[in-house]
Amino acid sequence: MPHQNTRRDFIKTSAAAAAASSVPYFAWNPKAFANQDANDKPNIGCIGVGSMGSGDARAHARFGNIVAVCDVDERHALRAKNDGNIGRGQADAYEDYRKVLDRDDIDVVSVVTPDHWHVKIAIEALEAGKHVFCQKPLTLTLEENQLIRRACEKHKDKIFFVGTQQRSDRGRWLRAVNMVQKGLLGDIQKVTVGINGSPTGGPFDVVDVPKELNWEMWQGQAPLEEYRQRRCHYEFRWWYEYSGGKFTDWGAHHVDIAQWALSQNGPGQGPTEIDGRGCEHPVEYKDGYATAKDSYNTSHRFSVKCKFPGDVVVDVTSQGDNGVTFEGTEGRIFVNRGKIVGKPIEENWDDGKFTQEDVERLYKDKPHEGHKNNFYRCIREGGLPVSDAFSHVQAMATCHLSAIAARLDRVIKWDPEKEVIIGDDEAQSFVARDRREGYDILKV
Repeated sequence: MPHQNTRRDFIKTSAAAAAASSVPYFAWNPKAFANQDANDKPNIGCIGVGSMGSGDARAHARFGNIVAVCDVDERHALRAKNDGNIGRGQADAYEDYRKVLDRDDIDVVSVVTPDHWHVKIAIEALEAGKHVFCQKPLTLTLEENQLIRRACEKHKDKIFFVGTQQRSDRGRWLRAVNMVQKGLLGDIQKVTVGINGSPTGGPFDVVDVPKELNWEMWQGQAPLEEYRQRRCHYEFRWWYEYSGGKFTDWGAHHVDIAQWALSQNGPGQGPTEIDGRGCEHPVEYKDGYATAKDSYNTSHRFSVKCKFPGDVVVDVTSQGDNGVTFEGTEGRIFVNRGKIVGKPIEENWDDGKFTQEDVERLYKDKPHEGHKNNFYRCIREGGLPVSDAFSHVQAMATCHLSAIAARLDRVIKWDPEKEVIIGDDEAQSFVARDRREGYDILKV
């Protein structure tokens, strides 16, 4: 235990100590960790260990000790506990995430739950003194954007990292962002953000809740509903009760890249007009709410036009290829996870203008490296990670506004400085959601 206390004390003061010490506490090369004593690594608790959560947990295990796993589905928790690359049969398994946050020996938490749980758990984790890795999309509503921002401002000594891994792809996404920011495409006129449409499906039958699943707790702040298998686990994404559909699922990645490139991801920045007319949903809607409870309800066909300063239009669309197209007065490029193409790429317009210094500038003056490497480096050194909460919520605002405009089938006006919808009380009512008693989000 004395060694653990030393580790804890060091982590609490790591940012200050970094300036005075040339000896790294954490090595960022995963291979180095294999040769370190377990007590010299941060202790990690993984909250949500389904398919994505388990994948993240295996990555975290390269940098620290997984000492706790948590999931409201016992099957997931026990599988992660016994996974040779996660809990190794030694981690404690919990159903209630609060038991993870209550442990003083845990330094880092990984939050990979359904979207409607992210902000509640993340804020409580910060309040408990933990560094936080949280999967995207970080927020469920525009109100949650404000809540998590305030929590991160309060706990500036803790690293908060969002799982938008595209920000660490040098050859494609960082190259595209650099090219736009340096004006190599000329003045940007239009950005097309292709995020595909949500699947359609239903009606789904009510069935018995699996004995291993705490369905009541899984629903959290959302309204209580009867159990349908397709409401739960991965399929939660296609229900507005728990998610924003493709607007937040892929939008959290691609809209983020678009606004980063446009330098529209800072305080008071963002769209001023969002046109959601003509979007289609798989069930009938009334006053912005689905009239059926037994079928997927997020939009499957849409083209939401978001107007940014300078008359730049960002088209968030289900049509065409998944990826981002930047169209400027001088040139056009398309980028996704598999390629970056266009005449400016073929002719290397950024030759000599995409340097190591440019990469580190985009990486917030940190060395470019793996996504989670950056997270653990920031825990050691301090500073904002490449995927910070502050810029992420600016992109999420566009995603949430797109969903609201699509659900209401109209144009809405947004004041990005005051963060309010202008002249539309009904649309403004979607800025926040009612939360079920007992599942309030802590306001700090």
